[in-house]
Amino acid sequence: MEISAEQLELITEHALRDAPNECCGLIAVKEGVVTRVLPAENEAHSPLRFEISGKALLQLIDSIEDEGEELGAIYHSHTRSAPYPSQTDINFAAGWPGIEWLIVGTATDVPEVRSYLIDGGEVTDVPVAIAG
Repeated sequence: MEISAEQLELITEHALRDAPNECCGLIAVKEGVVTRVLPAENEAHSPLRFEISGKALLQLIDSIEDEGEELGAIYHSHTRSAPYPSQTDINFAAGWPGIEWLIVGTATDVPEVRSYLIDGGEVTDVPVAIAG
C-alpha cells in the first residue's frame, strides 16, 4: 500500500488529537494506492482499545465501495505502547483477512507509524511506502 506524506500526516494528527484515547479509522485504496483516509470515532473512548460502531463501519465501507475503492487498511493508535499489534488487535484481525493494520505509536515524543498484515495470528511487518 502506497500512502502520501499528507495522508500519513492526517492519520498522525488524528492520533495526537484523540490522545490519550486511541484513534481509529479506515484507509481506502485503488490499485494499492491510498485514495482516502476515513477517520472514525472510537466508541470505546479508551486509551487501551478502539471500537468503531457497526453503523459507522457499514457507512464507511459503503462509501469505499460506492467510490470503486477497496478497504486497504484499518488504522488506530497505541497511546501507551509501541506500534505493534496487541493480542486484542491480533484477535480482531482474524475477521479482516488481507487487510493491513496501520498503527501509530504516540507513547514517545515522536509518533511512530508501522504497518502489519495479520494472518492466522501471525504478524508480518509491512513497510510503509511513502508516495513520491
